[in-house]
Amino acid sequence: MEDRKKDVIRETDAEAIRLAKTLLRSARFGALAVIEPGTGAPLASRVGVATDIDGVPLILVSMLSAHTGAILADPRCSLLVGEPGKGDALAHPRLTLVCRAVRLERGSSEHANAERRYLNRNPKAKLYAGLGDFSIFRLEPERASLNGGFGKAYLLERADLVTTGPIVEELAASEQSALDHMNADHLDAIAVYAQHFAKAAGNGWTLTGFDADGMDLVSGDETCRVFFPSPLEAANKLRHVLVDMARIGREADYSQSGS
Repeated sequence: MEDRKKDVIRETDAEAIRLAKTLLRSARFGALAVIEPGTGAPLASRVGVATDIDGVPLILVSMLSAHTGAILADPRCSLLVGEPGKGDALAHPRLTLVCRAVRLERGSSEHANAERRYLNRNPKAKLYAGLGDFSIFRLEPERASLNGGFGKAYLLERADLVTTGPIVEELAASEQSALDHMNADHLDAIAVYAQHFAKAAGNGWTLTGFDADGMDLVSGDETCRVFFPSPLEAANKLRHVLVDMARIGREADYSQSGS
């Protein structure tokens, strides 16, 4: 029986890691499973989701919610992300993360950066983010399980999903100014990123986040993920990469339209 179980799990490769990161970075919401205090019973709830620059999931929750009391009593939790499309819901990819919830202290730089990123992704949350009974938690992944569809199961470690090193703090310091500049002055380039690199349909795309691996975009309720050709080594490389990607996308589209 154990051998059969091992056969089901595929070797985790770069493609699986990219799919897992795409599911996590693109998620607007997820199912949070916690341990109910007193009973020890599992309790699942839907929560809004964003990601910190390093890839750790973020949630903004009320202290009045049952799941908030649960993770304060026992920080062990699990987060499921991945939206089903048409047809069989089980044929669509999803990612389950085993996490430990860490509440961020209001007023800290870590909280400020996390709140900024969360509100970039979930702007309607501005209505209640500042209320005293709401808190931001980082759901620190310990391991994860990726189901890419029937027969495509993978096991991932924290290092497969979370970025470390100086690039994280560098981007945290410069990210918002880069986002504001791109969204104010370069919507045409953003459209190229979405339509050429992510093959996303529609218009009105704007940027909500940069990280070492790529960028996150939204258009209304739609989200998409675009990866850089290779991970950023330093924050000051971001502009060069964005310019190059816009050029490559435009040239490819021009070539296709002219052929």
